Amino acid sequence: MSAIRRGAVLGRVVLALAFVFGTAHWLPSAAVLAQPGPTVRVGALYPLTGALARIGASARHAVELAAEIVNREYRDLRPLPLASERGLPRLGGARIELVWADTRGDPATGRAEAERLIERERVTALVGSWQSAVTATVALAAERHGVPLLVPEASSPRLTERGYRWLFRTGPHDGMFTELIFSFMDEVGKLRRREMRKVAVLAEDTEFGATIAGWTMGIAQRRGYNVVAREFYTSPPASLTAELLRIRAAGPDVVIGANYLVDAILITRTLKELRWFPDGFIGHVGFNNVPDYLSAVGRDGNYFVTRAAWAPGYAKRNRLAGAVNELFRRRTGYDLDQDTAREVMGLLILADAINRAGRLDGETIRRALAETRLSADQVILPWRGVEFDSKGQNRLVGGMMVQILDGEYKVVWPFDVAEAELVWPAPPWDRR
Repeated sequence: MSAIRRGAVLGRVVLALAFVFGTAHWLPSAAVLAQPGPTVRVGALYPLTGALARIGASARHAVELAAEIVNREYRDLRPLPLASERGLPRLGGARIELVWADTRGDPATGRAEAERLIERERVTALVGSWQSAVTATVALAAERHGVPLLVPEASSPRLTERGYRWLFRTGPHDGMFTELIFSFMDEVGKLRRREMRKVAVLAEDTEFGATIAGWTMGIAQRRGYNVVAREFYTSPPASLTAELLRIRAAGPDVVIGANYLVDAILITRTLKELRWFPDGFIGHVGFNNVPDYLSAVGRDGNYFVTRAAWAPGYAKRNRLAGAVNELFRRRTGYDLDQDTAREVMGLLILADAINRAGRLDGETIRRALAETRLSADQVILPWRGVEFDSKGQNRLVGGMMVQILDGEYKVVWPFDVAEAELVWPAPPWDRR
């Protein structure tokens, strides 16, 4: 074969690979021939600038760690998906290439960036976007173009109730978390033989707070609890004294909060000023923004309980979680949290589906995601595994309850993985 003919054949092979793997890096040049292998482009959408930039920075570390686990070889992380091989074996060892987009925490920007990633960057799939409101607009772009969207952490139940075909959520939604809280309360009541049937809700007044309040009302009625007070406010609040005084007058055993970080700080300070604390105060978020919440309130944060998708204490009792947490800590200097742990796992689940699809066709990857079957020993979170229902929600998710004790977040439930004993009822302020 002549040199000219060999060059023509080689050029056709390279162009074919560029078509199959959908990456602009595959161009017929000497530089390309030096590349270690083809790549699969995945778009990652997070708030990298603005008020949520710190969250976006942590998400970036988490997603990049997951890509590294796929692209390199980590035999000690078996049976974590794709950890023990280099790249995606069913795609010739192709590597995951992350293409980043900054949502700025804005829904309109999120959708525009998703469109850019799909139309101009030619990504194969999307992962993100932390906020439920942003994720909802990103999902519209994914639906329009037929591109799979893997959602690790956004928790609005509506995301999987809108009939999206291309959205798959691996973590629990807020309704599941609320169910978890009541299961915790049931067990505590039985264990401590302490009657606690009266519940109050303190929630900010956007979709997040309204959703939590609605689920709380429904679950409470079904499980025989009585919601004695519901208080809503606009975040950030100037004061919560009136709301907490009305809650105190209603005499609840437990207060369930749907609050953001700034709200949680004000709630803590106001309860201290009122010299009142219920038997238990259980927060959805806000109280578990490590380390921001505790940095602001110090020891006054003791005895608050929060629901958690993951906690550092879990890594002490789960080998795989501990090993991944150590890799993350080496990269960042701090532990995984309930967001970053879900983000690591989210990209691994997406990469696993792309690999099983064996081709970079959106519909084939979507079917592979729908057919995902991972067991509990293949994930780093307290789940029974990964298996999506018809709406794209992982139905095998789980969670934990964490209590702040001596200025640290400690897993206190489920009791079989607890690292500290639950303090319930919480002591009054003058005994702390």
